Amino acid sequence: MSDPRILTVRPAPDEYAWTFGGAPPVARIAPGTVLDLYTEDCFAGRVRSEKDLVSQVCEFPFLNPQTGPFHVEGAEPGDTVAVHFVSIEPARDWAASTTVPLFGALTSTTTTATLQPPLPEKVWIWQLDRDRRTALFRAHDSDIEIELPLDPMHGTVGVAPANLEVRSALVPDAHGGNMDTPEMRTGVTCYLGVNVDGALLSLGDGHARQGEGETCGVAVECAMHTMVIVELLKDVATPWPRIESDTHIISTGSARPLEDAFRISQLDLVRWLVRDYGFSESDAYQFATQAVESPLANVCDTNYTCVAKLRKEWLPARETHRGLHARLRETAAALRR
Repeated sequence: MSDPRILTVRPAPDEYAWTFGGAPPVARIAPGTVLDLYTEDCFAGRVRSEKDLVSQVCEFPFLNPQTGPFHVEGAEPGDTVAVHFVSIEPARDWAASTTVPLFGALTSTTTTATLQPPLPEKVWIWQLDRDRRTALFRAHDSDIEIELPLDPMHGTVGVAPANLEVRSALVPDAHGGNMDTPEMRTGVTCYLGVNVDGALLSLGDGHARQGEGETCGVAVECAMHTMVIVELLKDVATPWPRIESDTHIISTGSARPLEDAFRISQLDLVRWLVRDYGFSESDAYQFATQAVESPLANVCDTNYTCVAKLRKEWLPARETHRGLHARLRETAAALRR
């Protein structure tokens, strides 16, 4: 097997994409290409201290910059682009989190309108110890300090939407986008259905860590050095973003209200069992009901995202997505040597 091509991309400040769809590709890549990327945090690097309030240093809607898009040669509607995360590493020794007025799960918003005043705007700067793999929380209103383990992930991964749509990089939907699931970490493969020629893949929104649900609307936001392998599955449809790890198969669904996002992820998992594991629909429905794990991804974005995941050890010994995840794991291991 020949060594994969490695493309290094370090965008200048004016070279990021802010949408999925509507942005020209920064490069054309062949399937099997390794992308060595720098991604900026969701604030475009402008929140650097506790004095840098989002409302003052950021300009809406220019939030959540994406590295890309990349035109994947040969990708056509009805195919699937696979993105395997070889490594996700913080690019700085600090990360930022905030509260933002009229945004988050425990405050008034423009769509959940109340007479309550908006929560005050605050910034927390988290110190990252990349050698010890920790992130340090320092409280504003007491002397509490707590170290949490680093768990780097990408909140936003996606392709151009269908039907000529252009979607803000803040929005998750069937094309992927700002799903904000902690499942999108090193070692997993993300499967995205292709909607336009070339797919137009982008990613960004690195998080040093994030709890399930992203309750306040903002994770531990961090610039990242990320390496991915991009592959193409011809004639394999993926209606909603899927993730495969060494231990689980994982479906996602994004919508409002939250129960519709839950239904989408559960239905996609049932259909995955039918397509690749030999279940009938009713048997898949029954089995998934008793075996599924259903973590929340986000309950704060324009659409909410739910996850449905099943342990591979409980499934029949069948191949899914043509066994691509296992092959990409081998390629990733060779890259790290």
